[in-house]
Amino acid sequence: MIRLRSCLLVTLGLTAAASICAESRVEKTLKLAPGGRLAVDTEIGAIAVTGAAGPDARVVVTSKGRDLEELLTLRFEETPGSVRIVGRRKHHFFEWSGRRIRFEIQVPTETSLDIHTLGGGISVETIRSAATLRTSGGSIEVRDLVGDLDGNTSGGGVLLTKIRGRVRVETSGGSIDGTDLDGPVVADTSGGGISLRRVAGNLKAHTSGGSIEIEEAGGRVEADTSGGGIEASLARGNARGGSLESSGGGIAVSLDPEVDLTIDASGNSVKTDLPLRVSGEVSRGELRGSLGKGGETLRLRTSGGSVRIRPI
Repeated sequence: MIRLRSCLLVTLGLTAAASICAESRVEKTLKLAPGGRLAVDTEIGAIAVTGAAGPDARVVVTSKGRDLEELLTLRFEETPGSVRIVGRRKHHFFEWSGRRIRFEIQVPTETSLDIHTLGGGISVETIRSAATLRTSGGSIEVRDLVGDLDGNTSGGGVLLTKIRGRVRVETSGGSIDGTDLDGPVVADTSGGGISLRRVAGNLKAHTSGGSIEIEEAGGRVEADTSGGGIEASLARGNARGGSLESSGGGIAVSLDPEVDLTIDASGNSVKTDLPLRVSGEVSRGELRGSLGKGGETLRLRTSGGSVRIRPI
């Protein structure tokens, strides 16, 4: 293990002394073959994991502003096929220090991840295995993942780019943004909007605090919000249907005019630019009809705005 630091000793009050550092760090290399598992469990600190060619886990832990040894007890564990890194706070009154501690970890690309921090964000890039990510105090960012993703944060947003696998993400304190998601997606937030583009599989999206935007959905879409409107477009050829519901805004949906769908819509007003074969009575705020030969139902409901149906 390599420890590097550059610190000054200062006195706090009459009795306490502490080291103020430009940066202190711990560097360590742990044996880990491709196909193994990395687990991180720390009470403070942001975590960045990057996949790379070759074996072993290369770990760098840094602290800016205070000596790392004064803040955190680190434990590194090696077992056949797995590596575990544990971080425990030494002083609970230095709450601000968690934002200045960072774990940078490079592992083989074929490494499954189980990451948990109580005090920072998590970023993952270029991994070819499943990832479970948990943080109580920061954002989650995942890029270029081939494997299932299970992510949860209580204190930040979620950013997803180029993922092939099942995705389930939840946040209580931010927005969810995703692009090029090749698999089914479940996205849930209590504190922000949801924006998802080019989702190949079935999609479920829920927010209590913002709007929902969906582009080029390739599967069945189920989306609901209590805090904004919904704007969605289904990819060409998508006739899977679904449900869009809002109690805080309008709904606009774009569909392929060549597919077969049953439309069931209601709102303050309902307008369509598509040639629907209407069934039942026609009213300003309700519409039920068929696109093409009819088929799976697309249900559109809003109590806080209008519904607009248009071609892609």
